[in-house]
Amino acid sequence: MKLFVCVNQVPDTETRVKVGQDGKTIDRSEINLILNPYDEFAVEAALQLKDKNGGEVTYVSVGRDSNKEVLRKALAMGGDKGILVKTDSVGDSYSVASMIASALKDSGADMIFFGKQSIDYDDSAIGTMVAEMLGLPSASVVVKLDVDEGAKKVVCEREIEGGKETVEMTIPCVITAQKGLNEPRYPSLKGIMAAKSKPIQEVTPSAVDSLVEVTEMRKPPAKQAGKILGTDKTAVPELVRLLHEEAKVI
Repeated sequence: MKLFVCVNQVPDTETRVKVGQDGKTIDRSEINLILNPYDEFAVEAALQLKDKNGGEVTYVSVGRDSNKEVLRKALAMGGDKGILVKTDSVGDSYSVASMIASALKDSGADMIFFGKQSIDYDDSAIGTMVAEMLGLPSASVVVKLDVDEGAKKVVCEREIEGGKETVEMTIPCVITAQKGLNEPRYPSLKGIMAAKSKPIQEVTPSAVDSLVEVTEMRKPPAKQAGKILGTDKTAVPELVRLLHEEAKVI
């Protein structure tokens, strides 16, 4: 099977994010960048399929030279090679999906995996956009996966509000992975050393205009000190007044 996994580089969840000088982007100079946690479930899903059925696992990432770090992290977990769709621009979901679709359109992929979302922008859109652009069936927020390579059929269970849904698709297809699908493996020392020599191909994408423009980025206001109005029912009228006049929630 030809398996592709799209991986993203995101700020560590413990990073103190600062807004850049342009007021529109994140200051990347003092943040620790990591492999997007949801993408680890996608990586593990592809590796398990390779372990079971054989084939090739290729990782794809869109971004700067620094994205090679997450490609190496994924390669250390297992897999065969990486593709860096190299761009210094900060695009929206549409432009990133367009670049991925262009890179994979002639790849002969049997399955393309994504994490269900990246933890920086939380759009949960790129995987399904790529599926639409490539004309492939897709299933999102997948928590259980059964692949019958011989029958070219995929049965997956996905989370929906209030329950779960079972979906059947034909191969080729696109999957976005949710937490609970599997338990991602840790890179071994042997895997880390092997990843250093695995090939990463650089691809220069065609320019794609973003459909969304970020006009301003700012941190939320500091939390204000609370007020204690009283300890019995006599405080209720004042509480209602403040909720109406100051908080403006009623």
